[in-house]
Amino acid sequence: MSQLLIVAAEEAENPLVPPIPELVIGLLAFVIVFGFLAWKLLPNINKVLEQRREAIEGGIEKAEAAQTEAQSVLEQYKAQLAEARHEAARLRQEAQEQGAALIAEMRAEGQRQREEIVAAGHTQLEADRKTASAALRQDVGKLATELAGKLVGESLEDHARQSRVIDRFLDGLDDAASKAEATR
Repeated sequence: MSQLLIVAAEEAENPLVPPIPELVIGLLAFVIVFGFLAWKLLPNINKVLEQRREAIEGGIEKAEAAQTEAQSVLEQYKAQLAEARHEAARLRQEAQEQGAALIAEMRAEGQRQREEIVAAGHTQLEADRKTASAALRQDVGKLATELAGKLVGESLEDHARQSRVIDRFLDGLDDAASKAEATR
């Protein structure tokens, strides 16, 4: 019977439920191991998690800062581009104005040179006219004196008288020419 009691006692024990002393020892061992791990490992895990969180947040902040800086650089670039375009337009306008001023200056210089040439031409013409007039007076005077001498039959070689007669005759011709121009 004693064997039966042992077998019955063994049958009364459930194999799925451990005995109480083993359960207490197992629970105590678990608390010791968990406490040791919480004391040693948990701060390192928390430290790594905190570093990751900071790295992620820092990365996001850096990305936002980089995006803000990129936007700022883009705005500066656009402003510089607009300024460069404005400067190019100003330089183009200035070059056109300088070109127009240079053309006007060259025209004025050409006009001045033309006027100088015309004035020099008029001066030369006047000098040539006076020279021709003087030469013509001498030639007409000689011819008139010779013709008058042939008509009168005497020599009119007196130079002073000859000059007076020629001058009066030519002055009369000049007066007649002046009156004729005035009537035109």
